[in-house]
Order: sequence, then C-alpha cells, then structure tokens
Amino acid sequence: MKIKTLLIANRGEIACRIARTARTRGIRPVAVHSEADVNALHVREIGHSICIGGGPASESYLRIDAVLAAAKAAGADAVHPGYGFLAENPEFARAVEAAGLIFIGPTPETLERFGDKASAKEAAIAAGLPVISGAAGALSDIDQIAAEVRRMGLPVLLKAVGGGGGRGQRLVADEKSLMADIEGALREAKSTFGSEGLLLERFLPEARHVEVQIAGDGKGHVVHLFERDCTLQRRHQKVIEEAPAWGLPRALLDEIAQNAVRLGETLDYRGLGTVEFLVAGKDYFFLEVNPRIQVEHPVTEAITGLDLVALQLHIAEGAGLGLKQGDLTIGGHAIEARLYAEDPAMQFAPSTGTLTTLSLPDGLRIDSGVEAGDTVTPYYDPMIAKLIIHAPDRETALARLAQALDHVAVEGVETNRAFLAALARDAEFEKMNVHTRWIDERLDDLTAAAKVPGIRLWNAMAAVLFVTRGRSDGAAEPWSNRDLFTNWRLGLDGDAIEAGQRVMLTDSGGSIEELCVGPVRSGDTYTVYGGDGAALTFSCREIAPGRWRVAQGETVHMATARLHAGVIEIDAAPGRLVFRPAPPLALAGGDSTGDRTVVSPLTGMIVDVKVVDGEAIAEGDVVAVLESMKLEISIKASASGIAANIAISRGMMVDRGQMIVQIIPPEKEQA
Repeated sequence: MKIKTLLIANRGEIACRIARTARTRGIRPVAVHSEADVNALHVREIGHSICIGGGPASESYLRIDAVLAAAKAAGADAVHPGYGFLAENPEFARAVEAAGLIFIGPTPETLERFGDKASAKEAAIAAGLPVISGAAGALSDIDQIAAEVRRMGLPVLLKAVGGGGGRGQRLVADEKSLMADIEGALREAKSTFGSEGLLLERFLPEARHVEVQIAGDGKGHVVHLFERDCTLQRRHQKVIEEAPAWGLPRALLDEIAQNAVRLGETLDYRGLGTVEFLVAGKDYFFLEVNPRIQVEHPVTEAITGLDLVALQLHIAEGAGLGLKQGDLTIGGHAIEARLYAEDPAMQFAPSTGTLTTLSLPDGLRIDSGVEAGDTVTPYYDPMIAKLIIHAPDRETALARLAQALDHVAVEGVETNRAFLAALARDAEFEKMNVHTRWIDERLDDLTAAAKVPGIRLWNAMAAVLFVTRGRSDGAAEPWSNRDLFTNWRLGLDGDAIEAGQRVMLTDSGGSIEELCVGPVRSGDTYTVYGGDGAALTFSCREIAPGRWRVAQGETVHMATARLHAGVIEIDAAPGRLVFRPAPPLALAGGDSTGDRTVVSPLTGMIVDVKVVDGEAIAEGDVVAVLESMKLEISIKASASGIAANIAISRGMMVDRGQMIVQIIPPEKEQA
C-alpha cells in the first residue's frame, strides 16, 4: 500500500528528520504537538500539526487515544512513532493497525518480546547468542533482590525489565547503599515503565558497547547495516557514537553482526532494529534490542549511503528491503556528538530556559529540533542538536568534530559543549582505550574549564565592541542601560585606567572580568586594561559588515562578530565565543541566611520527600528526590539543623529556585 499521508507521533529533531524524508517520497507529513510545544520547531517546519494534550508527555505524546484521533483527523494512512514515547509500545502498534493504519515499525508481537528485557534475553538464548550471567527472570521483592545481589557478589547491575534509552539502570557497588539503590530502581521502574520488575546481571567493568543495525522485511529476510560503537556514556546515556567500531577485529565484528541477523531471522523481524552487545576482550554478550530507529542512526546512514527512514517507509509499504547483504559496504568513518542542555558541573542535570543564542557551524550534518528563541522545557529530553561528521578516516573525523564543537555557541541554558570538545580531543579516546564507565572515572578532567588560546585578546575585543557598538542592534537590554555596566571617565587626568570606560563581562564559562577600555587612538587602536591592571594594545577594524581585522603587534587575526540578544558573539580561530555584560551587582554577596534555604536545582517533579517538620538533619542529608527529564536528583541539606517550613509534597511540580525546606539552626547555635 502506498502511503500518502504520514502522522509523525513524536516531536523535536526526529519529527523534523522524518518529515524531510517523507516529503522526498511524495508523502504529506502531519505533526502532533502538546500545549508546551505549540510554537516548537517541528510544528513550524512540518507546517500542519494537531494538538494532542498538555505539556507533560503523559497528557499528550503518551496518549494513544489522542494520537489516533489526530491520525484520523489528518486522514493519515500510516503512523511513524520515531523513538521514545510510544515507539516501543505494543498496545500502540496494535491500536494503530486495528484502526486500519500502517505502523512504521516492528509487529506488536516483536515489540512485546523485546520491550521486556527478560523475554528479550530468553529470545537471545534461544537464538544461540551469548548472554551476561545473572539471576534468572525478573524480580520485584526488595528482600529477594537484596539476597540475590549478595549471592552474586558486588558489583551488580539492576535493570528495569521495561527500561530503554539508558534509563532504568543502577549499578550497585556498595553494600551500604544496597537497599536505597534497590528502592530507587524499583521506584523508577514503576513510575517510568509501569513495571517494578528488575533484572540482575553481573557487571562488566571494562566493556565496550557495540550495537548492530538490522533491517528486516517481516518475511524472514534480514540484513545488517554494520555496527556502531556507543561506548562513551554517562548515566548510561550515550554521549558520542561512531561507525564503524574502530580498533576491534573485523572478524569479531562480523561474527557479532551475524548473530544479530540470526536473532532477527528467528522472529521474522520487520523494519529497523538495533541489537546491542557488550564486548570485553575477545568475548561479547547480548545486551538488549531496541525495536525502532535510534538517535544515532545518522552515522550508519553516513557510512552506508542509505536513508534509514526511507528504508522504514519502503518496508512498511510492503515493498521489501530492496537490498541484499552483499550490496552493503562501509565508506569512511562517521561520528556523532549529542549537544544537550545540561550542566556538567551539576552531574549533567538538565538545564531549562530560552535559547537566547544558538549558533551552529556549517560544513557538517546537524539534526536539531530547536532554534534560537525556542525554550527548553522540563517535560522532554533536553537535546539541542546532533552534530554528525563523515570523513575518510577516524582521525580526520575526530579533528573535524573538535573544531566544529569549538564553533558552537549557546546562551540561555547550560550545555555540554565544552565537555564534548574535551572528549573529542582526549588522547585515550583517540586510541579507543575506553569502556562504558570511562567517563565516570575521568569526569573531573573532562569537565575542567578548557583554556581558550588568546582569550585575553578576545575578552578585550568584546569590551571594545560593547563600548563602540553597544547600541547598534537596537535591543532594549542590556545595551540601553549602559550606565549600569560602565563608568565614563574619558579625558580625565591621572591613572590611565581611570581615563576610560569600565566594562564587566561574563564569558560562556561563567568567568567574570572587569575591563577598562581606553580612548581610541589613530588607526583604530585601543588599550584595554584587565582586572589586574595589565594593558593590552591592539587595533580593531571592521573591514566588511560583521567581519573584523584584529592586529596585535605583527600578528593579524580575522574574526566575525555581532551584538545580538544582549550578548557579544565572536567567531575566531579558537572558536565561537560569547560574552555577556554583567552588572557589578552580579558580584555582590548574597544573604547569609540563603545557605539555610534549600531550593530546587531544576524544574521537575518531586518523587519523594525524605524529611518532616521538626526533624533534625545533618549537612548533606537527602531532603527530597526530584525527577527532571531523564534524571533523578537527590536534593541535599546545605547545613545542619532542624527542618522547617517544608514547601513540597510527593508528586508536586516545582520550578528551578523554588524553596524546598528551610533549615533552622540548632538551639545551641541560636543561643
């Protein structure tokens, strides 16, 4: 059956990406959106979208009835679930097919088999695939799980049977935290996946994560599209993915791929799927199956030259695979980095807010679901964009990725950009001397602030641009309130630092510096004094709109620069740098009582309250547990004392900065 109208039951970058391929095949795409996404990029880009409910996914993107009603209203022939949300829900697939529509994905029976990790493991064993040893079946009794973990010996990995996408996994490595880890894993399994069942598996401390992309026509014909390496992870979430898996023997990878195909053949697999493995030395073990398109599918497209969404649609229309295993070859090396709105300094906690600046480099594939001016909400995954590099070899791909990340600029939210750039340049990663927990072991080094070459010069240029062009973009703030940021002392006698204009700038790393820009001299020459009084003299001249020539001594630099949305953005050889004028008040100290008011670090939902009014607590004690997007965060007491004025309850939504509890000093301190 030829598909004419396709409802895309998803949002963000994957919805945009599916729509682009649909149009190339003459298919009309229709989007759905929540009330929180009414102005989202996928709504704007697709052009025809139907509202299916409130902001929380449970009120919109997870509502089968609402999605089917939208499909009917749109006159759709088929539904593409993308990834996440309902993509692996067998009841959704059944409902779509029962409504006479084509479901772009595996059969409901296949989704059922692989949606439960216990049954997926059974299917792998039946197909002859090696699996990780552990407790038999799924367990849900706390005491039984604890006893089984002690029998197996630490460390043990707890995995929700319905988990996926990196969620629903906890590593138990310490007897002291055993019961708390089990309780947390059961709670997350129930709240996120609707089932308390946990699988217990032996933990492999230094394994690589290799996954095989398969495609099947539903009639027993299955091929693999080679492998991807997804070893770089944090919180079991993939960070950088690449294809092929560099540094492993091709004979071993071919054997793994053949096992993946055999598993697909035993179930007459239909559509796209990913069979995941852990590789430890010469051994490998089946991990799970993701029966859908993956976030990292672009790297497979890059090395095979295939459009995987087009392949999905081709299979769904009953046209078969249209290719044989011998038709497929690997071309070059591809690597993908996931740019997220998250704060590495806060254990990668999601960061919400409006993207006041979003500048992404040219010359590579970028899949994104947001633009400057869009809002990152607490309801959905905080991914900003995927940066995909395809090069003749891995060394070139890594170098190009690092350079591309240097030229990313985001303001309004915290991001993992610098962390990704550090990964791309890491010598151990370059040699592939990594494993799935490697990032956790190197986190301090990887999140340390990187030194930008020549940063003093670019700080000085930003100060000059603020002084000379501060009103040019017409923004009401902060340029129109320049008196708040500067101190005019032009033409006065005395110290040269006093005879200038003071500027306080904050860079993208959060560093604040007070600079003083001296009067302009002939040849567009400026002297800028740093906070330490050191002088830097250079010329700065605009040679074309937005294009600047910056000369310091005998050295000439070229840069592009603009004043936009209250920030100064400079793109030069070291990368794309963003500076914000910061008022002197930004350095002022806060209220000393602030340390005794515990506030929410993020916008999210309270899933547990650990204290009651009048209870004595110590500094560092957990007072509440917050869930925000894909992260569960323990909110801890900032001081010792007595809990008072508890302002939250279980199930309550809170905003970033909202008060959780106050801590009253102990009586002896008050006395």
